[in-house]
Amino acid sequence: MASISTARAGIPTAEQILEPSPGALLRKRIFGNTGLIIGAAVLLAIVFVAVFADVISPGDPYDQVLSRKLIPPIWHESAKATWEHPLGTDALGRDYLTRLFHGARISLFIGFAAMFISGIIGTALGVLSGYFGGRVDMVVNFILTTRLSLPVVLVALAVVSLVGSSLTVIIWVLGLLIWDRFAVVMRSATQQIRNLEYVAAAQALGCSTPRIVLTEIMPNILNHLIVVATLEMAHAILLEAALSFLGLGVQPPEPSWGLMVSEAKGMMFFDSWLIGIPGAAIFALVLAINLLGDGIRDVTAPENRN
Repeated sequence: MASISTARAGIPTAEQILEPSPGALLRKRIFGNTGLIIGAAVLLAIVFVAVFADVISPGDPYDQVLSRKLIPPIWHESAKATWEHPLGTDALGRDYLTRLFHGARISLFIGFAAMFISGIIGTALGVLSGYFGGRVDMVVNFILTTRLSLPVVLVALAVVSLVGSSLTVIIWVLGLLIWDRFAVVMRSATQQIRNLEYVAAAQALGCSTPRIVLTEIMPNILNHLIVVATLEMAHAILLEAALSFLGLGVQPPEPSWGLMVSEAKGMMFFDSWLIGIPGAAIFALVLAINLLGDGIRDVTAPENRN
């Protein structure tokens, strides 16, 4: 009785005082997710390196000095190793740490731009298919089936070899080829919520279809969109590295990580660090993005919101 009278008087009860706030629960879920913290920390470090590469790099990524070629990294047991080039130099005498820093900028830019293009295409098709259904769904499914029948790597190789390789071409080719996961997930998520009460209420109030999609559908599938975006960004980075390795991606002398691996493949048995360093960088970036995506999925999952 005392708690009832206290609540009626506007004074918070003991249960309300002890109950953590939604913000506290969200912080607990975020900082309690080890994968999310590790992925975010590594990704932020790589983004910092990419943004401030011109400031923190010890030299110019295009500066070639043949007299200092193939200097090993500082942990290598060699008299040639020096702190002037902590990660050594490549076959043209370019500082490897500098090229690694600037390569992060290229990988992140291509990954984000390709993910953005594919996200717009896939999200638009998925939401339209899931919301309208019927003939719209049939058309989108036909387009999706056609896309899934095309192997991404082979199509990208064919297009780049015909059109020519440049940063813009690579971004558009990848963006136009990896939208299928966006479409599948957004279609399924939209179908799950299109008949819920708040969508029906908006329709009963006479809201237009664009307003319903933008204010009722999109906010409730945003967590799915973020997770898929992280996965596709990592996918685009791997595809760019593969194309650069095959000589049809970023062209020399740009400091792409995939191109660095390609340039060093002839020396992998003699100077393995030339491949190991950019390979480890690609691994760390893709792993960080995937850990971040998995962490966001876990934090925003409905069963973890209690």
